[in-house]
Amino acid sequence: MLAQLLRGIHRVLNQDVVGVYVHGSLALGDFNPESSDIDFLVVTRHELPIERLPALDQMHAELRDRGFKWAVKMEGSYISQALLRRYDSDQCWHPALRCDGSFGVDGHASDWIIQRAIIREHGIVLSGPSPAALIDPVAPAELIKAAQGILKEWWSPLLQDASRLATSEYQVYAVLTMCRCLYTIEKGLVVSKPAAAKWMLNTRGNEWEALIRQAMAWRMGDKLNTIDETLAFVRYTLEQAGK
Repeated sequence: MLAQLLRGIHRVLNQDVVGVYVHGSLALGDFNPESSDIDFLVVTRHELPIERLPALDQMHAELRDRGFKWAVKMEGSYISQALLRRYDSDQCWHPALRCDGSFGVDGHASDWIIQRAIIREHGIVLSGPSPAALIDPVAPAELIKAAQGILKEWWSPLLQDASRLATSEYQVYAVLTMCRCLYTIEKGLVVSKPAAAKWMLNTRGNEWEALIRQAMAWRMGDKLNTIDETLAFVRYTLEQAGK
């Protein structure tokens, strides 16, 4: 499927492609076939004009229509080499394939500081130069600030409106993301969510052990009812991040 994706990207964008990379859990070595997405990045020579986007949307739709299992579990961004080098919150809107299959221009929040670090250090090259040649090193202080930003921007509102936690899958996602945020804030490093969950169990897991182990063991179709516990864990993480 990735070979077909690569061919499609080069067919549509031709000489505008600088490189294509896979990141996320697949690059970090903790891909879970039950719950993981395939995250990809396309680096372009310049920011793509809006009139180029319908052809990319069609290309992704054609890939899904071919019946590839993972074509409906992909998320990706198209970012110019100039704006990829360092994260700039004033220039963070880029074309993106969303997890629901829709395609458009999305704002890339502070979590993209963390994604850039993952791509730079662990990204799988499908084509193009090493990602380290395209992305400046991300300092530990930047990673810590990014993790704190993610908690404030995305997770703090959950305490007022917990509707996103209605599904078991999102409860699992929330618990494992809290583990990774805590790890990054304490260590100034990025690891996969499962690795951060194991660290959490080994260092401060007594209070949250049952919740974290449930999240680690979850498989698609399992039913969870951990909304209250997950909200408490989010609250705890926010409190730790503020210290």
